[in-house]
Amino acid sequence: MNRYKDRRIAIAAAATAAIALVLTGCSGGTPAATSSASATAEKDVQLAFLNQSRGQEAVLNELAKKYGEQTGVTVTIDTPGPVDYLPKLQADAQSKKMPDIYSSFNPVSMAPFYKAGWALDLTKELKGDWSKDFTPEVLKLATFAKGNNLGVKPGIYTVHWENQAYGLISDSKNSGIDSANPPKSVSDLIKQLATSNKDANGGFSVAASLTPQFVQYLASNWLTDAQINDTFAGKYKWTSSGWEKAFQVIADLKKAGAIQGGAIPGGQTDNPTVETNFFTKHSVGTIFDASPGVSVAHKTAPDYTSFFSMSLPKASDAKYTPRSPGVPGKGAVINPRGQHVQASLDFVKWLTAPAQQAVFAKEAYIIPTSPELLKSGSKLPDSLTGFAAAAKNQQVIPNTFSAQVTDAINRDVQSLVLGQMTVKDLLADVQSAQDASQ
Repeated sequence: MNRYKDRRIAIAAAATAAIALVLTGCSGGTPAATSSASATAEKDVQLAFLNQSRGQEAVLNELAKKYGEQTGVTVTIDTPGPVDYLPKLQADAQSKKMPDIYSSFNPVSMAPFYKAGWALDLTKELKGDWSKDFTPEVLKLATFAKGNNLGVKPGIYTVHWENQAYGLISDSKNSGIDSANPPKSVSDLIKQLATSNKDANGGFSVAASLTPQFVQYLASNWLTDAQINDTFAGKYKWTSSGWEKAFQVIADLKKAGAIQGGAIPGGQTDNPTVETNFFTKHSVGTIFDASPGVSVAHKTAPDYTSFFSMSLPKASDAKYTPRSPGVPGKGAVINPRGQHVQASLDFVKWLTAPAQQAVFAKEAYIIPTSPELLKSGSKLPDSLTGFAAAAKNQQVIPNTFSAQVTDAINRDVQSLVLGQMTVKDLLADVQSAQDASQ
């Protein structure tokens, strides 16, 4: 067991280091955007945007076309899909053929690109009027603070038109959960999920790649934001009772027979598989997902509207109100070595303005980041109301999971559900991964 654990941690650390080394080998200085040129002043400007989101592809193409008509700047959207996005971005960086603009991804995956100088620091730009297009919380979540655990130079390297929250997506027909009267506690939720799992189309599912966020959400019942942040920084132990209780919920789900198929889906396509099972095949009653899942559903199954979203309920012995992990949703990173840096910046500023955010919200089914839109009371689709409620009470944490810890949780949770590890075994392994990442 220990040899297997050490080998996994070593492999994860080596893989992360290798990616960072390859990308850093391409790095040089990080020039600032030149203010002397603007998108409208340059002629025959063509910008390439590498997009990660399949759910927002249509809206991005629509807005890029509109921008081209207004300015004469051609913006080409390339959407390889969520599975192929990161490998393509890595290949582009290694070949020094990076796009002018690219989608932000999770901080662990994006950190090597930021550290290698492939992202323009937008901190100074966001000290002006542009900052008014984002809530203060979103800007804090996008900021790499001094001493962050990913080793990224302090700054803001991405801006977001989407506020992402986590929670449950359920279909009353298959889950038996009443959207108007959802379970009041975690134990009540487990009982309901176990009852629904007696039917072929019921039960609960979560992708292995989302179990870190699932556990982080659960842990907020017993831990403060500061304690969670300190855990990611290696100053607070994963073996503490708060994290133990959080992982125990997953063990309780398995023990109650609530997990569909008795296993946690893994692999590169784990979350797309979970979403397909819910939105297209309707073969599971409730899933844990992020709010962009609603956008994916709108694109892949537009006629399916009988589902709803909700926050995780409170644990019976909770010390605090549970809070969704705070993670900025889809956004853009500007390549500071592109041929048209200022033109790229101009387009991104336009793209994140309230008028364009409103298009994303309406057509791509996302929660905007603009305070103006959020205060205006613009009606969100019913399927997003639970996520929107969760977004009002999010964790705001500077640090994040290390790559080694993410790998350990993804693998160990599957072993926990299969009965190959206990919660204490898992916690010890995750703590070892944390220690190895320091």
